[in-house]
Order: sequence, then C-alpha cells, then structure tokens
Amino acid sequence: MSFLTRTEELILLSIWNLQDNAYGAAIRDHLTDVSGYDWSIGAIYIPLDRLAHKGYVRSFKGKPTPHRGGRSKRFFELTPDGKAALIKIRRVQDALWKSRPLAGLAGAK
Repeated sequence: MSFLTRTEELILLSIWNLQDNAYGAAIRDHLTDVSGYDWSIGAIYIPLDRLAHKGYVRSFKGKPTPHRGGRSKRFFELTPDGKAALIKIRRVQDALWKSRPLAGLAGAK
C-alpha cells in the first residue's frame, strides 16, 4: 500500500484548484500563497515528474507565446488515478482527525 507524500498531495490539490491554469510557476505561486512558505521551482518539478511517472498527472504543452520567446508552457492535469489518490488520502486523514479533538493541539505553534 502506498500513500501520497504531503508534497505530492499539496501539488495535486493545487493542480485541482488551478484547473486549466496549472503550470509550474502557477502551481508554485499558489502553494506559496496558501502555505506562506516560499517554494522553489525544483520543489515543484521534481514531485511533478514523480507524479507523472506514477500516472497521477499528465502534462501537455500550451500554445507558444511571444512574451516567453515563442516557448510553450507545460500544463498539468489530474488523471483519474490522481483523483483517486487524493480521495484515498483524504479518507485516511479524515478518519485520523476525527479520532482526536483539536482542543489537544491548542498549545501547539
């Protein structure tokens, strides 16, 4: 049995949230905005490649744009297996969180 790493989960959730605008820099910016942590681009692309290898995302090239010197953006989308992996980890987390009240974490920083 294998689960997503936390980084993989966050990246998949960002792709899901960004929908048609899920490319490397947008994913990085979204994660930085949501987490308050400055993500490096390598911290995005290495797990993205791993997720693609696992079959959880697929990538495709967008249209070339003049402001990128004629280069295309590499976009990402969730596959059915990627969606299933998110559902699986969500069910596990929900079960674990339900078993303990948040009050016990009140003093945590």
